[in-house]
Amino acid sequence: MGVDLTVRGAGVIGLACAFEAARRGARVRVIDPAGVGAGASGGVVGALMPHAPERWTPAKAFQLDALLAARTFWPEVEAASGRASGYARAGRLQPIGDEVALALARERVGRAETLWRGEARWRVEAAPEGWGPAAPLGLTVRDTLSAHLHPRRACDALAGAVRRLGGSVLREGSEEGAVIDATGHAGLAALSEGRARPVGVPVKGQAALLARDAAGAPQIYADGVHVVPHLDGTVGVGSTTERGWDDPHATDGALDAVVERARTAVPALAGAPVLERWAGLRPRARTRGPIMGRWPGREAFVANGGFKIGLGLAPAIAAAMADLVLEGRDRIPEGLRVEDAL
Repeated sequence: MGVDLTVRGAGVIGLACAFEAARRGARVRVIDPAGVGAGASGGVVGALMPHAPERWTPAKAFQLDALLAARTFWPEVEAASGRASGYARAGRLQPIGDEVALALARERVGRAETLWRGEARWRVEAAPEGWGPAAPLGLTVRDTLSAHLHPRRACDALAGAVRRLGGSVLREGSEEGAVIDATGHAGLAALSEGRARPVGVPVKGQAALLARDAAGAPQIYADGVHVVPHLDGTVGVGSTTERGWDDPHATDGALDAVVERARTAVPALAGAPVLERWAGLRPRARTRGPIMGRWPGREAFVANGGFKIGLGLAPAIAAAMADLVLEGRDRIPEGLRVEDAL
């Protein structure tokens, strides 16, 4: 029997597209010479979080749908594969730094109630003891929409689910059927060929994995650093945003600074040893959001540009791409279309 869909790229977006297509009955093949989760999806942080509930756009509505869909998507991936993704609906804490920030946080309480359709909350609360951020006013924002997962485990679970549904995940192979390109920064470079300006660029990020068991606790965002307590007893912290580099996979003093900021922002991390240091390139589209749709001038489709939010958007990207590729229904929102980045 032939293949209905070939996906180029075994990162979280490519694998999510393959899984969604496979569970709709398509015969799928994923090809990535570097293997599963070898690129930006092989990091150690895994924060799934919303933008602030204000200045609503179709892209923010799409992100909301993705974060809500994740509540069933990742458990279904785990059930299909028999492997843990590290997904946890644990929310997020952010310290409130001053009275101006406090007033804004309180304004957002009502906006979240409306814009998030009553599905999640944005609240101002006393900073918790133990696992929590250092908070100058003793107050934090807690939102219940945020979640987190372990990126590598999530990719492994997706690959296992695709295989159990009859698909294949290969390092090499022929392309058959419809093709979705989800190859990260390499795909953005290919999309940019022959154009007056780049469709997107790679941006280096560095992150670290620390030994500190806070499983089940909320993630923390403080001083520009994401702190994610994984269910396996480790904590991911990161990341940097670097436009220039000599080695895309080398870590340096920039990561040391991130780790120190994390330890200052979250006192519970004091003394937690670093287990692993990670660096890689993340695909940033010109629009700063993901891009989806048909590849202009080619017999292929594009699902790319996840940058910092690809993990969170994967369930909705996968559903939108399956609708388009398998059923011919285009419901990709304005601002997230390939042509928006051209």
